Amino acid sequence: MAFSEEYEKFFQELGENKKMVLSTSLNDIVTSRMMSIVVVNKTIYFQTDKTFRKYEQLKGNPRVSLCADNIQIEGYCKEIGAPLDHTDFLNAYKKYFPSSYTRYSSLKNECLFTVTPLFVQKWLYIDGVPYMEILDIANKQYERKQYVGI
Repeated sequence: MAFSEEYEKFFQELGENKKMVLSTSLNDIVTSRMMSIVVVNKTIYFQTDKTFRKYEQLKGNPRVSLCADNIQIEGYCKEIGAPLDHTDFLNAYKKYFPSSYTRYSSLKNECLFTVTPLFVQKWLYIDGVPYMEILDIANKQYERKQYVGI
């Protein structure tokens, strides 16, 4: 299949919301935590507090990974302001994570990030046979290869 078709399929499978593990690192220290993410127009969003350790790590190193189920995403994170300043995000977050929206989105220290995927790897099974699907988004390449353990 062509890269563009698989790229579209990836976002369809990811869906409009998900709880994902976000991994960040700074100075060779890696941390991970569950995050509530929403996807609007192929943009992945999450919010966090400026006083949290992950915020410090993101400011020092914008490279992140997200993981849920059989999907692994490596990408680049960018702070884009306060959640209240981004209506598309707010509408989606309120719809899918209403208690988090009510509790956190309007807090003064809350900030909004986007994640631009650069590399996606997904495991799948076809007739019981394991395959890895790889989307090298930075280079616009798609590959599906059978996993053969030795």
